[in-house]
Amino acid sequence: MKDNKGNPLHLSSLNHISLVCKSVEESTDFYQNVLGFVPVRRPGSLKFDGAWLFGHGIGIHLLQSEDPENMPKKTVINPKDNHISFQCESMGMVEKKLTEMGIDWVQQRVEEGGIYVDQLFFHDPDGFMIEICNCDNMPVIPLAGEVVRSCSRLNLQMVAQQQPQPQQIHVPVVRP
Repeated sequence: MKDNKGNPLHLSSLNHISLVCKSVEESTDFYQNVLGFVPVRRPGSLKFDGAWLFGHGIGIHLLQSEDPENMPKKTVINPKDNHISFQCESMGMVEKKLTEMGIDWVQQRVEEGGIYVDQLFFHDPDGFMIEICNCDNMPVIPLAGEVVRSCSRLNLQMVAQQQPQPQQIHVPVVRP
């Protein structure tokens, strides 16, 4: 199976994550009003309660638990737990907004070679971990190869813009 290197399944992007929740309504409110997701239409052929949301280039599919009273509730914010991470523009603004909304969070800082990444972790209503970070500060460097990338498409575009561009020649139009 020598063809397993690179992208053997020809994946193009992450489409969505699915989260089972105690209350679709409560979770929808959280993802809309805290993280800025927008509800989108879900197929009518789905015969179970749920909601689809979209934002920041990813979908979140909320699925109503069949046994909401027996869902485990996480109370300890553990940065090493399963989570999804979002890049932000201002860590200070995120701290301020989360505090204003009464959302408990913990902060962590990662350092590598003098580069710092700040991270804030908090739970959604069902205890699923959310991370907000300034991860673009740290390049993503594959263990093999020389390609250097960052977490966001914005920085990938900036890297592409820094590549040498073909020289453009301006030819003035002369009209008789």
